[in-house]
Amino acid sequence: MSLVRLNIKGISYSQTQNGAYALILSEVDGERKLPIVIGAFEAQSIAIALEKEIKPPRPLTHDLFKNFSDRFEIVVKQVIIHKLVDGVFYSSLICERDGIEEIIDARTSDAIALALRFNAPIFTYKNILDKAGIFLKGESGTMTQTPSPTEAKVDEIFTEKGDTTAGNYKSMSLEELESLLSQAVKNEDYEKAARIRDEISKRNK
Repeated sequence: MSLVRLNIKGISYSQTQNGAYALILSEVDGERKLPIVIGAFEAQSIAIALEKEIKPPRPLTHDLFKNFSDRFEIVVKQVIIHKLVDGVFYSSLICERDGIEEIIDARTSDAIALALRFNAPIFTYKNILDKAGIFLKGESGTMTQTPSPTEAKVDEIFTEKGDTTAGNYKSMSLEELESLLSQAVKNEDYEKAARIRDEISKRNK
């Protein structure tokens, strides 16, 4: 079975499900997206890894795993999303130490959080993308839907503009945002910190 490389498009916040998020992966040489429902902690950890300027005062669990692996010279070479059963994705970490390769089972959200920290590529099999891949509405081009239930799920439950406080950030000055960002990091509220950093980045473009 052929592998398809994926990039992280972003994280969408649920407007209807408390603590639910969708990680959106995008195929490198195509237009399809792969939405994966993840928990709040994993969403926070992935957001922190994506936002390089936010440094947690204490290591998160995935940072601890990275520090441990570095100390013992273990490298995560790649992540493969290898199975989809009843809407649940299964993944593997392809690791190497002293030239010996090992395969370790992992939850997909954990695997991707680690892939970001190791700069490891993310892959899935073509048949999984054929089954669960979607074309998001509102994007350019003449895209059509792959399987209908998944697109409806993403469009109705998850939106990339689901942060109800975004409007408040827009009304703040840069100084206020910087102060709020520092407080969010100090309080270890990394989801909030990532959203504030997004607003600051928009201002600085």
